Amino acid sequence: MDVSELQSINLASIIKEPGSTSAEGVIRNEIEGGSAPLPLQGDAVWSVTVSSAGEEYWLSGEVHGTVVMECRRCLKPAPQEVDAYFQHLLQYDPAVSELTLVEGEDGADVYHFGEPDLDLSFFISQAFALAMPLTALCDESCKGLCPVCGADLNDGDCGHVVEAPVSSALADLGKFLDEV
Repeated sequence: MDVSELQSINLASIIKEPGSTSAEGVIRNEIEGGSAPLPLQGDAVWSVTVSSAGEEYWLSGEVHGTVVMECRRCLKPAPQEVDAYFQHLLQYDPAVSELTLVEGEDGADVYHFGEPDLDLSFFISQAFALAMPLTALCDESCKGLCPVCGADLNDGDCGHVVEAPVSSALADLGKFLDEV
C-alpha cells in the first residue's frame, strides 16, 4: 500500500469482485474545509478501508493531525491535536456524476458514487472539522487581551483597570444607591 498525497481510493477491483481495499496518505499544509481551509502544523495522515457488502460498500477511515487555531483569549496560534474517525455506507451507480447523499429505503443515508476512483477529500475534511474543538487555548493560564487597549496581558500589565460587568438588574440598584 503506497502512501499518497491524493485523497482518493480506486475501487475498481471490489466493484468487479467482492473484497476490500485500503489506502492511506498525507495532507500537507491545510485541509480544505468548507468556507475556509484548516491550517495544519506538520502533516495530517489518513487511512481508509472500503469493503464490499453485496451492492453496497462500507467505507471506514480515520485522519490524525494538528490544526492551528486561534487562542480564544489572546488570538495567538494554538495548535490542537485532532483524531477523527468516520464510517459511511456507499453504493456504486455508474449514472451518478458526483458524490450524492441519498436516503436509503431503510432510512439510512447512503452516498452514491459513479467513478471507481472515489475522492475521499469530502469525508476526510468533514470528519476532521467535526472532531476539532470549538475553541482553543494557547495555555490554560492565558490572560487574554485588554478589553480597553487590546494589549496582550501575557506580556505584561497595560495599566487599565476593567470593572466586572454588572447585570442589568443590579445596574438599576447601583443607580438608586448613587442617588441616595
